[in-house]
Amino acid sequence: MSRPIRIGTRGSALALAQARWTQQQCAARGESAELVIITTSGDRFVDRPLSAIGGKGLFVKEIEEALSAGRIDCAVHSMKDVPGELAPGLIVAAVPPRADARDVALTRTGALLAELPRGSRIGTSSLRRTALVRAAHRDLTIAPLRGNVDTRLRKLDAGEFDAIVLAAAGLNRLQLARPHVEPLDPSRFVPAIGQGALAIETRGADVPAAIAALDDRRTRVAVEAERAFLIRVGGSCHTPLAAHASVDGERLQLRALIASPDGERVLRSERHGRVGDAAAIGAAVADELLERGGDEILRALAVS
Repeated sequence: MSRPIRIGTRGSALALAQARWTQQQCAARGESAELVIITTSGDRFVDRPLSAIGGKGLFVKEIEEALSAGRIDCAVHSMKDVPGELAPGLIVAAVPPRADARDVALTRTGALLAELPRGSRIGTSSLRRTALVRAAHRDLTIAPLRGNVDTRLRKLDAGEFDAIVLAAAGLNRLQLARPHVEPLDPSRFVPAIGQGALAIETRGADVPAAIAALDDRRTRVAVEAERAFLIRVGGSCHTPLAAHASVDGERLQLRALIASPDGERVLRSERHGRVGDAAAIGAAVADELLERGGDEILRALAVS
């Protein structure tokens, strides 16, 4: 296109880092690009848990509206913020190579989560992280924590929390080095669906070549399996869900879980298969967990 590619993004430090990376990749392919900062509902309502105001989809709603209206040419999202169903006419045109998908626990003292004293305050507003911390560490206290990465780190350093749980990818993309970081084993502390991956969204009939060139097959296939699990489960912002896929050659491994918010029930499954069956594997794992009691957990959450 003759004019610069207009990249829509939120204004947080992490969102801007992700959008600037995309801008640099476009420039490396001979296409100029400019950033268009859009404030989303998720950015405006920072005093309440996401599950209470509509979920992570609030981080993409206004950006998708700008994309549909032609005010921007593409949008850069954290994949884990993208709802299972996109707005009509929009597609994920590129899924770049994935960053570290793991969660990490940051403490003030250097202690591991398992070593923290009874009653220590752990900051997170993620239902998934809450359920998994409670399942593994019954004697710790979960306290709500929202805000961008810098805000969360300041609250930890100020002593409001004894530990916080974040995505490793966010720290890495912001180049934030911290003294006490415990990577959490993704085989047990299963990451959020799409965690560590980016989604570059465009209008289906208007995909800039420089954007299409950023797509990474391995990451796209892994995310396809995870999102197929999400769509089949029909989970919402009120549901502690997790799914993480890895690809080795033509083989795919998917781990997933459905949990109750209190961590009392954590239903897990793992399945292997061909990368060409990514969506079918995600759906099959969802069906298995629903049959084993996940449907009961979802029904209970729907009436709570």
